Amino acid sequence: MITLSVFLSATLLALIAIRPGYFPTFVLIPAIATLLLAFVRMAIALKAARSIGYERLLARTDELTNLPNRRTLISEIENFMGKDGSLMLLDLDGFKPVNDLHGHAAGDKVLQQVALRFSRALPHGALLARLGGDEFGVLYEGSYESAMDVALALRATLSYPFTVENHTIQIGVSIGVAANNGAPDLLRRADDAMYRAKREGLGVCRI
Repeated sequence: MITLSVFLSATLLALIAIRPGYFPTFVLIPAIATLLLAFVRMAIALKAARSIGYERLLARTDELTNLPNRRTLISEIENFMGKDGSLMLLDLDGFKPVNDLHGHAAGDKVLQQVALRFSRALPHGALLARLGGDEFGVLYEGSYESAMDVALALRATLSYPFTVENHTIQIGVSIGVAANNGAPDLLRRADDAMYRAKREGLGVCRI
């Protein structure tokens, strides 16, 4: 009787016994089962890794607009310290009546279109985020003067109405701008400027 061994990467997988006049006899070694189990575990681990990556992406993304969310903006503000730039906070004017008169589905469509208009108006490298409700934030790296130009360009994107479900909807935006001077209160200063703009009227930009 002749015995042959089957190896894969130095792992014994099977023994083949050959006797004259008989069919070969195969004896599987437990190592092959271990190898198959390793492949199954690898597939499960890869699937879990993809799932974790997707969950992390969702945790940093606004589901409605696919923009970065508030958590992402705050994280980026921490990395923004020391750079020449500004934080802008934008609060839509006249948005609440959209939900009241036309329903939240129409309001969601308006928010999606607002996000698209804002995105198109921003220069490359600026970060646009939806903070929740009808509030957005922009991190802009550049001079303060150019930041004000960007703020005015964002305001101008809402100068013409939206058409949603056969309704013509006109809204505006109030914008607070805070220059990054290295102080840790950048978000608070931008928030204060935005509320000053809201108090002064519709479509106002304030520092």
